[in-house]
Amino acid sequence: MSSLQLLLSLVAGFIVGFSLGLIGGGGSILAIPLLIYFVGFDHPHLAIGTTALAVGVNAYLNLIPHARKGHVDLKVGALFSLPGVVGVLVGSELGLLTPGTKLLFIFAILMIVIAAYMLKRKCIDTSVNPQKKDLDLKKLTGIGALVGFASGYFGIGGGFLIVPGLIFSAGFNIIQAVGTSLFAVGTFGVVTAARYAISGDLNLTISLLFIIGGVVGGWAGAHFSSKMPKRTLTRVFAVIIIVVAIYMLYMNASAFL
Repeated sequence: MSSLQLLLSLVAGFIVGFSLGLIGGGGSILAIPLLIYFVGFDHPHLAIGTTALAVGVNAYLNLIPHARKGHVDLKVGALFSLPGVVGVLVGSELGLLTPGTKLLFIFAILMIVIAAYMLKRKCIDTSVNPQKKDLDLKKLTGIGALVGFASGYFGIGGGFLIVPGLIFSAGFNIIQAVGTSLFAVGTFGVVTAARYAISGDLNLTISLLFIIGGVVGGWAGAHFSSKMPKRTLTRVFAVIIIVVAIYMLYMNASAFL
């Protein structure tokens, strides 16, 4: 790759990290098109494996600033992620059998549904005096497995699904869900990357550049997320989902034409 492409990889990593730090999602959804269309790395399967590793590592690193602010519940994150890993492994195998353009088109529709849910739902601010309901382990692990399956099937980190999944199953507000979701995003991303690495679809150099740029962007995103009103953060989250979804629908419409 050229020096310019290496530099653009750093910039793309910053954008991805900022998204993860700010809204706890959007990593792979942004990373893959950035790597292909912005950096010029036109190898779809290799792009998926490479960005999955970068997104996963960045998500783990971005846990630090959120944890320091008390936005992360590691127990809930682990309970959500463990069954999710099984889902990722099953979903990734099935996803490899489905044409990539069809996967992205279908997922874009799902993203719009999730965005509508996030815009409609009122998030209760429990960040000062948390009053979380008792955990429903069956619901938490069940949703974790389903989200993991979707993450593996579509080849993404899954933050778009994990945040509303945590809100629904654990009674979190948006900022708690964002912080805790990074644990699951990291786990799902690393597992997905491992699966693609087995097939030789992983570029460690580009992943490293994405990670470096993502660390800076992630800390910046986490800084802004803690200063934004909860309702505003929810709207930002939903608008980004819709914008990316419309772009994906446009880019992949040929799959059904």
